[in-house]
Amino acid sequence: MNLQEPSQSKELYSKPSTSSTKNMKTFLANCGRRTMKQIKSTNPELTNLIRSLRKKTRENEAKVWRAVANCLSHSRRRRITVNLSQLNRHTETGETVVVPGKVLGTGKINHSLNVAAFAFSEQARSKILEIKGKCMSIPELMEKNPKGSGVKIIE
Repeated sequence: MNLQEPSQSKELYSKPSTSSTKNMKTFLANCGRRTMKQIKSTNPELTNLIRSLRKKTRENEAKVWRAVANCLSHSRRRRITVNLSQLNRHTETGETVVVPGKVLGTGKINHSLNVAAFAFSEQARSKILEIKGKCMSIPELMEKNPKGSGVKIIE
């Protein structure tokens, strides 16, 4: 078998093209930086909500709103749906809960809650209001509680 010496072979140690070195430099430059997650949605209501959540995070240093914005900026396939039975299991009476997605009406709920979500099904809204709970949008909750204290995120 005839093995070539590295000094004889120019192909093994050829210099990479300039375009690939530029790409590598930009990759290495951006590797350690924290960048904001891109908004992929074309829904104007959703994009405005994500922007306002990020703005509230900066103004009030409330990390809760950043977490909600990150959950809402997922693709539609990864968006969160929560049933009332899950809310019943993971909450107590009088708690304030944020669902960064849609609340569905499957299951029973035994105690009153303050629920803020991006969307509610009709059945979920009627069941929550029936037990003297409150259904509100996420911007309404942000206005009531800008610091986000006492807010629980259900995913």
